[in-house]
Amino acid sequence: MRIIPAIDIIDGKCVRLTKGDYSAVNLYCNDPVEMAIKFEDAGCKYLHVVDLDGARAKHVINAKTLEKIACNTNLKIDFGGGIKSNTDIKTAFECGAAQVTAGSVAIADHQLFMEWIENYGPEKIILGADFRNNMIAFNGWANESDIEVFDFVKSYCEEGVKYCICTDISCDGMLSGPSHTIYNHLVRETGINIIASGGITTLSDLAELEEAGCEGAIIGKALYENRITLKELSQLC
Repeated sequence: MRIIPAIDIIDGKCVRLTKGDYSAVNLYCNDPVEMAIKFEDAGCKYLHVVDLDGARAKHVINAKTLEKIACNTNLKIDFGGGIKSNTDIKTAFECGAAQVTAGSVAIADHQLFMEWIENYGPEKIILGADFRNNMIAFNGWANESDIEVFDFVKSYCEEGVKYCICTDISCDGMLSGPSHTIYNHLVRETGINIIASGGITTLSDLAELEEAGCEGAIIGKALYENRITLKELSQLC
């Protein structure tokens, strides 16, 4: 299982939200590049970067920060937040993203999302499946759909999508543990590569996700709050 530290960006700074609430922002580092280098020095090969400004504005905002991270590290970056158009996705790849995560487009414009899969390849495009109470949420988690997360993921798996980041919004930033039951079900029933996100707090959480068959696990607040230390991260990587 891939271990993927997370960097969420607002105003070019490294922050974390609680349950996706923009009024509950914790600032952890003024320089995301510095944080990314720390993760790489700890042995990490992958990085999850979210443009929170972009998610709210509905177009990419922090492209320059992505580019700086890509230029100063060898990390394989998956980038999301505000990817709504061909211009946005082109910008993300030109600025150094190895993969792009798209969730809202997959809900609002199925044809465009599948064009990206065809044009860039299924290895490059990650389906974003953010959910609350088992229902898909989108547009920076501001809107909730009537689509059940399992149905959403399974339908795209059947169309050739290979990777999916599944984030339980109710767990995100809460340090209360991930939704193991949901991840177990998704891995077992969809056949897609599931990357778990939201609530991962301890090494035992990671062990349980690996046992469930998750392809990757994204760690955010647990790292910034030292629930999982950089030394432990290094040993994991």
